[in-house]
Amino acid sequence: MPADSRREQLRDFLRTRRARLTPAEVGMVAAGKRRTPGLRREELAVLAGVGVSWYTWLEQGREINVSAEVLDAIGTALRLTEPERAHLYLLAGLNPPPAAAGGARVTPELRQLLEAWTPRPAILRDRYWNLLAINEATRTVFGYDDTDRNCLISFFTNARYRGMHVHWDSIAPAAVAAFRASAAQAPEDPEFGRVVDELTAVSPEFAEMWARHEVGVPAQAVKAVRHPEAGELFFDLTTLTPADHPGWYLELYNPRPGTGTGERLGCPD
Repeated sequence: MPADSRREQLRDFLRTRRARLTPAEVGMVAAGKRRTPGLRREELAVLAGVGVSWYTWLEQGREINVSAEVLDAIGTALRLTEPERAHLYLLAGLNPPPAAAGGARVTPELRQLLEAWTPRPAILRDRYWNLLAINEATRTVFGYDDTDRNCLISFFTNARYRGMHVHWDSIAPAAVAAFRASAAQAPEDPEFGRVVDELTAVSPEFAEMWARHEVGVPAQAVKAVRHPEAGELFFDLTTLTPADHPGWYLELYNPRPGTGTGERLGCPD
């Protein structure tokens, strides 16, 4: 977006967000006659803890330096929703912070979608590769159980899950490199560090691979596992992102045609 257009939209966005709030809603006394609805600029500046002149310049679309901390304060004062806060960042010329991971629940509709994918495996995970929900096929086909909380940690520490991977040695470095790429998108997010520290403490193999500082993307399109009862199974992996949760990833595993995987799992034609 051209800078002039971006600043113009920032001006209008801040004005409309300010206009929808009343002094009473934010615990202020409405003093004096008001020509326009909503909070005054000086009232919003007080709530955000910024200078009145500086906020006026920001709302006028002037070329001034804006920090993430100040934008957070303004977003809080304006009671912005998470999408609105991300929009504010973009209009101010900054990258939006990652959406908050806590507090969001997996909806019944998403859980129903995972179960409807059975007898094919399906996984819902977050940006940290934490498991949010899995279907029953994931348990029986991939060997996950109730102790599994994170895809990467299970990849190195779940003996059954690890043993079922036909090419574990070759895909492990790629998995670590993909996780580093995910972590690099939010270098100050402590949750990525928590996963790395936890896994480093229990897996020398992971520690050695992490120390290589290799960076990649989740490019593995085919997943091959050797099931103790069903034999070798091959899946094409498709990863989708729910529109209302951009930090979540829905992994759908479909039996690869011509491998007999679908027949062994009892998938409908």
